[in-house]
Amino acid sequence: MVATDPPAEGDTHTYERTFTDEDVRAFADVSGDRQAIHTEPDEDGRLVVHGLLTATLPTKIGGDLDVLASGMEFAFHRPVHTGEAVVCEWTNETVDERDDRYDLAVAVECTVDGAVVMTGRVEGLVWKDGES
Repeated sequence: MVATDPPAEGDTHTYERTFTDEDVRAFADVSGDRQAIHTEPDEDGRLVVHGLLTATLPTKIGGDLDVLASGMEFAFHRPVHTGEAVVCEWTNETVDERDDRYDLAVAVECTVDGAVVMTGRVEGLVWKDGES
């Protein structure tokens, strides 16, 4: 699937997700990261969501936009817990048009109740004709 509109500088896209205990346990199985914070509930019955599981929010947005990432960098500012709604905002900082593609640099910010939990940068491209 090719994105219908070409990317433009300043475009923003938002995605929200609340991770469940089942999500965290499945990611622990896939990643092999079974630290107690991801497998043993805290005093409020919550698990800590893996940082890289939180980082799937911008990858969801990028996938929806047909972005083929060439680099990703994330900083994790505070833990995310199961049951918390995480809002991810993706902003195209630069878009350079080429003959066959658009090269992108993107800023990412994820928040819980307005508090920043993760920031990042994504670089990649969108093919003009659906190549891959």
